[in-house]
Amino acid sequence: MANNPFQNAMTTLSIVTKRIGLDAGITKQLRQPKRIMEFQIPLRRDDGSVDVLTAYRVQYNDARGPFKGGIRFHPDVSLSEVKALSFWMAVKCAVGDIPYGGGKGGVIVDPHKLSEGELERLSRAYVRGIAQYIGPDVDVPAPDVYTTPKIMAWMVDEYSKLTGRWQPATFTGKPVGLGGSLGRETSTAQGGVYVIDAMVKKLGWKPAATRVAVQGFGNVGFHTARILFEKGYQIVAVSDSKGGIVAKNGKPMNPAHVMTTKLARGKIDGVYCVGTVCDAKNYSPITNKKLLELPVDILIPAALENQITAANAGRIKAKAIVEMANGPITPEADVKLWKRKITVVPDVLANSGGVIGSYYEWVQNRTGDEWSEKEVFGKIEPRMIKAFNDIWAMGNNEKIDLRTAAYQIAIGRIAKAMTLRGMA
Repeated sequence: MANNPFQNAMTTLSIVTKRIGLDAGITKQLRQPKRIMEFQIPLRRDDGSVDVLTAYRVQYNDARGPFKGGIRFHPDVSLSEVKALSFWMAVKCAVGDIPYGGGKGGVIVDPHKLSEGELERLSRAYVRGIAQYIGPDVDVPAPDVYTTPKIMAWMVDEYSKLTGRWQPATFTGKPVGLGGSLGRETSTAQGGVYVIDAMVKKLGWKPAATRVAVQGFGNVGFHTARILFEKGYQIVAVSDSKGGIVAKNGKPMNPAHVMTTKLARGKIDGVYCVGTVCDAKNYSPITNKKLLELPVDILIPAALENQITAANAGRIKAKAIVEMANGPITPEADVKLWKRKITVVPDVLANSGGVIGSYYEWVQNRTGDEWSEKEVFGKIEPRMIKAFNDIWAMGNNEKIDLRTAAYQIAIGRIAKAMTLRGMA
């Protein structure tokens, strides 16, 4: 299976371990998770019927600290995907140099087909299934695809009931009124923008002349586009799962206005509305497939895995790609893009602002502090910039792509921790 997410992750790992001559024992440990949980959740529906759902929690590596990673509720969740995401989280935390390992969880379910009561019962049942294996010093879950701060509130409440004491540091991504951190909702996007600014500076570009296309208009894609627009970048195309729009006549778009239209009409399309005024002259419909192939300066995949593959990598016209989604480019496509001298900022760096923001929520919960959004972003920015500069320097010095450079740094840090702890 060419686009198996976990096989893709292991392909990248193999390239890096061979390059750095990693110890064979550590390499073997890094090729499989420390623990895999697969269990059933009997979910009683509002009509009295019972659905039996499959759930996962994968704890990949905790050499540098507690397992860390989100929980997704999605019909396409698979064990391969969750394993890959947990490995990427371990790498991502090491890239950002925060004291976490990597984990991930998921339930095979379409949450849009659940009532709020059913969703709450599912969330609490999931916690009961993993409770003995999580905790502030063990595994700290967070929201992911189709899970929300409200769901995290239910989960931390359930865990606290099971343990007999309030433990907000067990989950991050909580509502602000329940121990959540200011800035957490936009920290992934904000972190990505810090990296984009740093890359644009390295390349000698000017934001006002930089054309950007964003695939994916959920929380991360929308806020990334919005912040870039506010900083003067030209947003020329955006899309969601149903399709998107591309600017005509050289006129860029305001992502906030596009979101207003999406919320009002239920989709992004060629009829672009601001308030009561709709404009179909300056924007045309575009498919997600065609958006990826637009002649832009920066392409931002912010949707799901495996969007750029060996099949379409040759048609990519962007000068740079910044991965705000997890795993949007396959290893085969990576090779083709590198040969074509297209700069790729990997997901383990580009979207790590989210987990760094989660780390600072965890720190606040552990210490009882409450920081302003400005203070939180003031802590995220230097970590992101340092990580980018370290990876960029290694890429240039060793003549390797930025993904390989990021993994060399991350795997080196994980391996060092494993050696110091006697895991080798």
